[in-house]
Amino acid sequence: MSEYKVYLAEDEKNLSEILKAYMTKEGWDVVVFENGDDAIAEVENTPHLWVLDIMLPGTDGYHVLKEIRAHNENTPVIFISARDQDLDRVLGLEMGSDDYLSKPFLPQELIIRVKKLLKRVYGEIAQENKKVELNDYIVDAEARVVIDTLDEDRSIELTTKEMDLILLLTEDVGKALSREDIIEQVWGEDYFGSERAVDDVVRRVRKKMSRIHLETLYGFGYRILSS
Repeated sequence: MSEYKVYLAEDEKNLSEILKAYMTKEGWDVVVFENGDDAIAEVENTPHLWVLDIMLPGTDGYHVLKEIRAHNENTPVIFISARDQDLDRVLGLEMGSDDYLSKPFLPQELIIRVKKLLKRVYGEIAQENKKVELNDYIVDAEARVVIDTLDEDRSIELTTKEMDLILLLTEDVGKALSREDIIEQVWGEDYFGSERAVDDVVRRVRKKMSRIHLETLYGFGYRILSS
C-alpha cells in the first residue's frame, strides 16, 4: 500500500505541525485534530492508524480510544503523553493501544514506531497471501480476518494484538514460540511491561475461538496445532 491515512490528535500546534510534516514526507495522508471532540467525530472514517495524545481539550484521549475500539477493534493506535509515564503506559496498553511514546520525543522516533506498526499490521504479514485452515476456522493473512465456517462463515471480532498473535503462530503451524519471541514480534522490541500480556491475549483468543488448539508449553510459550 503506497499511501496510508494517519489521524493525529494533538493540541500542541507546534508539535502537531512538526509531526505532520515528518509523516507527510513519508507519503502518508495526515489529518490533524486539535481536540478530542473533533477526533471522535471522525472515528467512523477508520484511518490506517491513529496517533493519539492522552491530554486533549474537551474529550480526553482515553475516551477517544474507547470510541475507536468500539467502532473498529483492529485500527492501530499509538498513545503519546507527557503525564505520569508508567501509569499512562499501563492504562493505554490495557485499554488497547498498540504502542506508547512519552514526551518529549524526537519526531523521527515516532516515524520509526509508525513504520513498524504499519508494516506489522498491513505489510509483511500480508505478503504471502495465504489462508490457513484450523479446526473449521479459516485464517486469512492478507485480509487479516478469521472466519468460522461452522457459524455461517462469520468473521470473528479480534483485536489487533489477538490477530497479530494468530497470524504469528499460524506462520508455521506446530512451531513453538517463547513468550519472549511473541513479545518481540507482536508488541515490538521497545515493549515495556510484563510477559503476562501474552497470556492475557491467548486467553481472549481461546474464548473467541473455542475450537482452536492453542497449546501452552509451561515455562516456555505457545504453539498452534492443526488438530
